[in-house]
Amino acid sequence: MAMTFDGKLVIATSSSALFDLSESHRVYSNQGLDAYRQYQIEHEDTPLEPGDAFPLVKKLLAINERVNANSGVEVILLSRNSADTGLRVFNSIEHWELPITRAAFSGGNSPYRYVEAFGAHLFLSTNPEDVRNALELGYAAASIVSPPRRHPQNLETELKIAFDGDAVLFSDESEQIFQAQGLAAFTASERAAAHTPMRGGPFKPFLQALHNLQSQFPEASCPIRTALVTARSAPAHERVVRTLRNWNIRIDESLFLGGLDKGAFLKAFGADVFFDDQEGHCTSASEHVAAGHVPHGIANPLQRESITSSSD
Repeated sequence: MAMTFDGKLVIATSSSALFDLSESHRVYSNQGLDAYRQYQIEHEDTPLEPGDAFPLVKKLLAINERVNANSGVEVILLSRNSADTGLRVFNSIEHWELPITRAAFSGGNSPYRYVEAFGAHLFLSTNPEDVRNALELGYAAASIVSPPRRHPQNLETELKIAFDGDAVLFSDESEQIFQAQGLAAFTASERAAAHTPMRGGPFKPFLQALHNLQSQFPEASCPIRTALVTARSAPAHERVVRTLRNWNIRIDESLFLGGLDKGAFLKAFGADVFFDDQEGHCTSASEHVAAGHVPHGIANPLQRESITSSSD
């Protein structure tokens, strides 16, 4: 019987999200592909430093120590490197003692198409084009927003993940009303539809898989804690509560901020990562915590960005 990941939370990450490839990228940008290839081969025994997604991945993998082998977390590496230049990445994985054994090296092409093949619930990358493509396939994906300074690692063992609501956990149908008609129309619409569950956004399946993993633990000792951090306020909160109740999905903390800046609240929550559809919110949040931009919905008109790096 073929092996499957049924019952597991599956995370796919690019090499440049997992590790700091900034120096390697400079070589590629300034000297070209051949120089980049030679640089990686010459440094393949020099471990790469952790990247922005490293602490999140490490905490996710640590959960496997507390569950059975068929119901934990599987992390997959998806990389634009070839297997030849990617050897340094696998050597770095071994150096940092990360139990990651599966990878797809796409040799300069976009690796996003393997998100579906691996059945990943979440794809983390630093390449916006790859992230958009994964989202178009219907998979949760986010571009890691580089903070102005690297955050000190959160040494708490509890994994804390925060989500925006509209266009992330939920569809952007309500956001479209807000953008087109303003706050008063949005509020009236949400009040009228309070008992009508919202359609799921791109991160609903990831939240569901995360909830399933949480359900294996007593609530008081669960190693994962989630938060909804939204610009909504009363009375637009009711539809959110009823939607999550309809989905039978648990959110541990809900912050209805009414337009207040989210950064200080994310810091207080102690988020390991925050996912939001608006790049400005992610940039602001990244002053305090790692952030993932979800280029989905009306706030992100479809645009194709040129692919400038093969070091991902």
